[in-house]
Amino acid sequence: MFIGHFAPAFIAAAHVRDNDGMKTPGLGTFFIAAQLVDFGFFIFTLLGIEKMRIVPAFSAMNPMDLYFMPYTHSLLGTLVWALGFGLLIYAGTRHTRGAVLAGLVVLSHWFIDLVVHMPDLTLAGGDHKLGLGLWDHPWAAIVLELALIGGAIWYYALRTVRKPSRSRWPLPLMVALLLTAQIFNWFAPHPEKFTAQLPLSALTAYTLFAFFAIWLGNSRRHRHAQSGSILS
Repeated sequence: MFIGHFAPAFIAAAHVRDNDGMKTPGLGTFFIAAQLVDFGFFIFTLLGIEKMRIVPAFSAMNPMDLYFMPYTHSLLGTLVWALGFGLLIYAGTRHTRGAVLAGLVVLSHWFIDLVVHMPDLTLAGGDHKLGLGLWDHPWAAIVLELALIGGAIWYYALRTVRKPSRSRWPLPLMVALLLTAQIFNWFAPHPEKFTAQLPLSALTAYTLFAFFAIWLGNSRRHRHAQSGSILS
């Protein structure tokens, strides 16, 4: 799962609006939340703390064997990241709903991964691995990913409106960017071995998506209220 992880970010952003001028987390914040544990994972792989390797035909869609990632992709680890991020957002905004939603978006990552990953997730580390393996059923995985992100963007578009004098292009360009990135993720040649280029490319992509989400979030407001943001 790649762009499907951003579905909870769009839904959360559609439910956060300004309250008497209070700062609120915006779409960019929720995009960071959606991939926070992957930010952590790829940084940890560069540092040798967590491990992955390339195994050809490991699954029909993905050759990555994510064989050691207890700190980011165990349920307990994800809960810790979610709690920490939620507290960080609350400290910066004092916006309770926004902080709770940010934490839930972080937590959503584990449950979405559970559906598609081969058994490589854990509850709290250890040898018992979980994963329903939808990556071995490409068309089902593709339909699920497109349904998740498509439904979430549609919902976000219904609950928000373009701010006066702002460009109409951020939303369609975001859709185009997400689809282009996902098509590349699905159909580009797989790497033959693990190198630092893989985590660096992933970290760069997640960062670019977050900045693009800031631009999109700043161009829109909730349909029923003006929206402020520390990181829209």
